[in-house]
Amino acid sequence: MPPLTRRSFLATTAVAGTISRMGPLIYGVEEAPSRTVTIGIMGMSRGLSLAQTFGMLPGVRIKYVCDLDPKRVAAAQATVEKLECTPAQKPQGIEDFRQILDDPEVEALICAAPNHWHAPAAIMACQAGKHCYVEKPCCQNPWEGELLVAMSRKYKKAVQMGNQRRSGPGFIEAMQKLHEGIIGRVYLSQCWYTALRPSIGHGEPASPPAGIDYAMWQGPAPHTDFRSNFLHYNWHWFWHWGNGELGNNGIHTLDVGRWGLGADYPLRVTSSGGRYRFQDDQETPDTQTVCAEFEGGQQITWEGRSCNKHDDRFVTFIGENGTLEIDQSGSYRVFDINDKETEKAAHSRDDTQHAANFIAAIRNDTPLALNSEILEGHKSTLLCHLGNIAHRTGHTLNCDPSNGHVLNDDAAMALWKREYSKEWTPKES
Repeated sequence: MPPLTRRSFLATTAVAGTISRMGPLIYGVEEAPSRTVTIGIMGMSRGLSLAQTFGMLPGVRIKYVCDLDPKRVAAAQATVEKLECTPAQKPQGIEDFRQILDDPEVEALICAAPNHWHAPAAIMACQAGKHCYVEKPCCQNPWEGELLVAMSRKYKKAVQMGNQRRSGPGFIEAMQKLHEGIIGRVYLSQCWYTALRPSIGHGEPASPPAGIDYAMWQGPAPHTDFRSNFLHYNWHWFWHWGNGELGNNGIHTLDVGRWGLGADYPLRVTSSGGRYRFQDDQETPDTQTVCAEFEGGQQITWEGRSCNKHDDRFVTFIGENGTLEIDQSGSYRVFDINDKETEKAAHSRDDTQHAANFIAAIRNDTPLALNSEILEGHKSTLLCHLGNIAHRTGHTLNCDPSNGHVLNDDAAMALWKREYSKEWTPKES
């Protein structure tokens, strides 16, 4: 994305100010912020965009940009230094995120590393006395998601997951209307994600890219010999590190779907699908349908198609008195029971609103006043994990609706937690 200008930033925050009446939404955007918040950012793929977003927030100082690829570090430094903001950003480029955690000036870690680093790094941040903005999915497996919630509570730290639509004006407005009964009792949310991804081919034994500490990149994941089709993106499609398309992009729609239903943990989860389009090294499905049922007669369905992008629907809610459709920007349409459109609203969103909400919670010392507080992030991420566990076992999962744990299924619960490398096993304290 191109560097933000101060003018475009202020235009975005003006939109934020118009919806503050709609719920517990905290933006914390101030021309003269009460104090500076110093942050460090880990992972300069997705993190490069977040660096531009956080770097434009008034009173936010980016002290570090961190990545194991020195080229990405240099590019991130150059990009952030060009931001039109006051004071100018001059981040240090580093390769080991522990330098961020060890620095007493830093208040928050922004974790945008690969999925297998999300929860371990965020847990370490809490234990080091730092707040954390952790990208989606908030964890690589359910166990570490539960531990992250516990550590955020123990150390009283703000932990926000990067499901940015939770702070989008249109989404907040639409969810409020749903909860107020605009289509009656909502009993179904239908979610979609489509893309046009190519084959990843068949990898060969190879050396990691020059300059990258592959052992550090693997970190919490037990050692796997490097192959030519792992980095920088295809790790998403291997269970050892990633969570497939369901955890990669399905999390956004499932989170909105669960939010609209007002649901917590499921009663039952099923999955159907596979790697249908290509025959290659990819382990995760490119075609998948997941169904999750909840107490009170409610269901969420998710359809993912990674290799055919026909149909760009996002989330649709079905209620006793009609339907509400919402797109990725937060624009929505409402239909009555006869499918006649009765209302519509156009909206836009970007990451600024979600980032500002996180910084406000730090400044105000209100760690739970987040639009996607980590317990809510964990609940939505867990739907992705349960869908993948159902896929991998071929089982219908019957779950405890108080915490989502799978009942009477040893094979499924064996996937609740992964094996960890000795050095990076998350500490339960």
